[in-house]
Amino acid sequence: MTGATPATPFGQSLSLAWRFARRELRSGVKGFRIFLACLALGVAVIAAIGSIRASIEAGLTQEGASLLGGDAELTFTYRFANAQERAWMAKNSTAVSEIVEFRSMATLGEERALTQVKAVDDAYPLEGQIALMPQMPLADALAGQDGLPGVAMMPVLADRLGLRPGDRLRFGTQDFVLMATIKTEPDAAASGFALGPRTLVARPALEESGLLAPGSLFSTKYRLSLPADRDLDALQAEARARFEASGMRWRDARNGAPGIATFVERLGGFLVLVGLSGLAVGGVGVSAAVRAYLATKTTTIATLRTLGADRRVIFLTYFLQIGALTLLGVAIGLGLGGLGPVLLEPLIAAQLPFPALFALYPGSLVEAALYGFLTAFIFALWPLARAERIRAAALFRGTLGEESHLPAPRYILTTALALALLVGSAAWFSGAPELTLWTAGGLMAALLVLLVAALGLGWLARHGRRLSRGRPALRWALAAIGTARDGAVPAVLALGLGLTVLAAIGQIDGNMRRAIAGNLPDVAPSYFFVDIQRDQMPAFLNRVETDPAVSKVESAPMLRAVITKINGSPAQEVAGDHWVVRGDRGVTYASAQPKGTEVVAGSWWPEHYTGPPQVSFAAEEAEELGLNLGDTITLNVLGRDIQAEITSFRNVDFSTAGMGFVLTLNEATLAGAPHSFIATVYAAPEAEAQILRDLAREMPNITAIRVRDAIDRVSDILRQLAAATSYGAAATLLTGFLVLLGTAAAGEPARRYEAALLKTLGASRARILASFALRSIILGAGAAAVALTAGICGAWAVNYYVFETSFVVIWPNALAVISGGVLTTLLAGLIFAWRPLAARPARILRTRD
Repeated sequence: MTGATPATPFGQSLSLAWRFARRELRSGVKGFRIFLACLALGVAVIAAIGSIRASIEAGLTQEGASLLGGDAELTFTYRFANAQERAWMAKNSTAVSEIVEFRSMATLGEERALTQVKAVDDAYPLEGQIALMPQMPLADALAGQDGLPGVAMMPVLADRLGLRPGDRLRFGTQDFVLMATIKTEPDAAASGFALGPRTLVARPALEESGLLAPGSLFSTKYRLSLPADRDLDALQAEARARFEASGMRWRDARNGAPGIATFVERLGGFLVLVGLSGLAVGGVGVSAAVRAYLATKTTTIATLRTLGADRRVIFLTYFLQIGALTLLGVAIGLGLGGLGPVLLEPLIAAQLPFPALFALYPGSLVEAALYGFLTAFIFALWPLARAERIRAAALFRGTLGEESHLPAPRYILTTALALALLVGSAAWFSGAPELTLWTAGGLMAALLVLLVAALGLGWLARHGRRLSRGRPALRWALAAIGTARDGAVPAVLALGLGLTVLAAIGQIDGNMRRAIAGNLPDVAPSYFFVDIQRDQMPAFLNRVETDPAVSKVESAPMLRAVITKINGSPAQEVAGDHWVVRGDRGVTYASAQPKGTEVVAGSWWPEHYTGPPQVSFAAEEAEELGLNLGDTITLNVLGRDIQAEITSFRNVDFSTAGMGFVLTLNEATLAGAPHSFIATVYAAPEAEAQILRDLAREMPNITAIRVRDAIDRVSDILRQLAAATSYGAAATLLTGFLVLLGTAAAGEPARRYEAALLKTLGASRARILASFALRSIILGAGAAAVALTAGICGAWAVNYYVFETSFVVIWPNALAVISGGVLTTLLAGLIFAWRPLAARPARILRTRD
């Protein structure tokens, strides 16, 4: 009686498999060049993105004090620090610098331009150095000449107004002289997004300008130099305990430019996710390369099985080979992605508006390596595992490539666990788990759709041959697409995912541009006017409302407030990082319910109401914050806390770029506080310049913000984001092209045999080449059509659910995707078509027999 053959101990199997693997690896990497290229490219993209992100974060950390302009900063809105606050700052610091920031109009005759004014004192800057052109100390530049105070401004603003050093200009009612342009401003990043270029002036020079009248929109920043041994955490806690209730906001050098740091972190995380899509495409190449390699090893595997090698030894032999090659590919990718930013430091640094310290960052390289190993493992495991289920007789018949059953359940479970680890790692490293899950779901859905489409394309090719009667080139192409080995799946998967990403980005970018450049001007105002004093409102309204070119005017009182508490609890503990409780917000007041205001819950207070404070809250934002009627919110206005009850919710449409306030209080609560008015004016384009000139002449203190300029700034930012994302998508497409090359290279023997048969039967080279070209065109068009459909669906979801804008198909972008798919597959196919055409039929057929 014979028993089952005892299993070989794992250690012995591993040792034997490693011996076999080393022998096969001696032949080099022939057949794995595409495998290595796909893996290395995907890892390199992720490593480069991570390295640049880490370089910027390191630069922001090291230069935090210079970026902030001091070791710590206390900011107040609408007011200067009081005596108690100044005394505390003087006690806890070695130096204090006071800065006032606001928007204003720089005027030169009839020319006007919006600028962000920074009024500084003699101590500015506490950290870093400011560079001017021509070179001179900042104090000399701001001292001016000929009895006029001086200014320094960004070159773009000087060029816009046609100013040169020595020319005069006006802010409000005060004349100034341009002394220099700003070459380097150390704390520029700390100010965040601005609608206009920067202008520096001396703080005392504003006293006669009328720009800081009661109610004007400005903020004051107090920069502190601290003793070297000062505990920042303790000082921050003390400052917040003393002054946060009065509207103080704290920043320090540990995060000198928080807006930039957050933006870089989120953009970097998003681009890594885009890079992962490229790595997923590379995974298709990995799987195809492993399958093709194992198909050439049927004789070797059959010999090993005949000599007694069990399934474990066979699996480990090729698993170790693939593992060694994966290690090589990941190492190449880490070298390219890690050293690339360091070697290209001058070029990259010149494009960045903030500091970066380029070096090798192990954390970024480990993240990229982890993604590379997991991707290679996931996509290589199934082809390796399926070899276990093939009998020796089948191996001798060379049918490895035709086996289609699933691998053993343990391999399916292992693949699922590895996939979960990959997604979990991406969620952890990106810091955006929700975005990661959506991205992973989108990638898997796209791969599934592409797989179904590829199988469907193969089915159509098999059942559509009768339609190609009389067209032999087309018939041969359809026959090739319908076969299992040289079918549609590898090409559609490899090319389709990259095109899907590009299609989605193109449609999102095109729709956002359409919304910004096309839709908004039809409904948006021409200008926002701010800092209008109460006694100026009659004259202002008389000028604009009597102008026949003006179709609409809206105005409202305007103050700034910080939401400090919700139902008695700190606002950020209740609402988290919601934008409404982050920083100060514009608030207004009204007595009667304003015309056009739609209350959706609760009721408006009676006209001339003088009871306890009440507030009407924007309905959508209230829902996001979890607010209900009867809840209370505490606002800090000019250092005074106001607790108001929410008595109504109303619809507020911010998408029209018109006037909208999250918070509207009853008039008696705020009317006595110093404030100004804002207004929006809708006018015909030809009348805008004259309106601006008349108002600026009569009311030089007011500031006009041209809505088109603000829209252009936002459009520029979106354009840069789309460009950055497109680079990642282009890398994905390049990876897909490499996979196509690998697929074409693997199918070259089959095409050589096909060409030999067709030549023997009398087919010309031109007709055979036409068949090869048609095959590539059909595959490219099919992949592009499916990718375009998936990309359009994804773009629609982003526009509808995220941006909440309408969606139309941007056909130029769509046609570019279709054309790109066809050209890419055609090029990849033709590269490997020439040698099959040149081969002699007799030699090919004799070898095949």
